[in-house]
Amino acid sequence: MTPNRTLLPDEVWLTGSAPDAAPDAVTAALDSLYAAGPTPAATARATTRLRAALRAETAPLWYDVLAHTAIGPVFVAVSERGLVSVRFGLSEAAFLALVQHQTGLTPKRSHAQAGAAARQVGEYVAGKRVTFDLPVDLSHVTAFQRQVLLAACQIPRGQVRTYAEVARQIGRPSAARAVGQALSHNPVPIVVPCHRVLAADGSLRGYLGSQGVETKQRLLVLEGAR
Repeated sequence: MTPNRTLLPDEVWLTGSAPDAAPDAVTAALDSLYAAGPTPAATARATTRLRAALRAETAPLWYDVLAHTAIGPVFVAVSERGLVSVRFGLSEAAFLALVQHQTGLTPKRSHAQAGAAARQVGEYVAGKRVTFDLPVDLSHVTAFQRQVLLAACQIPRGQVRTYAEVARQIGRPSAARAVGQALSHNPVPIVVPCHRVLAADGSLRGYLGSQGVETKQRLLVLEGAR
């Protein structure tokens, strides 16, 4: 290149030899962003998306449905670690959407993988089973909710507790309302017996499914608590 020759615009771009000049406001703002790198929040979001994508590739999820039970169709989803979801009183499409929201995964229907879990839930509802032989996967719930659900598992069949009693049991005596919220989002009802927890006045309050209170009453009667 001839020294002291005026560079053409393309040559300036290729050589980076533009004369010193103050950048315009937009360029300066972009330079500042690029120099700073991604924000912590953006990095966290990208990491969450990456982990979800990796789980979708490496963590299979299966489901099955028991079409006819005393409480209507019962859907279950299982992972390699255990039971992930039990739902009733909703459509198959709604169940799949709920599990995907809960886990970030789309379950595949497989009677071979999930049928045994569905059968145990159906047997319990029919009064043919009093305990479950199922591992439960609570990896998708918060630490507080896991604590509440494990406390509910300690309530013997045929007995009930109040939300306040469960709150005291986990060492959070002022958290009765939070306990109720945690139980209302129990991903594996019946197997984790949140139906055994009542309001302070003994009322049933809400329960899952389109006929929630009736189902809760049915389960308590079945267990001899009503």
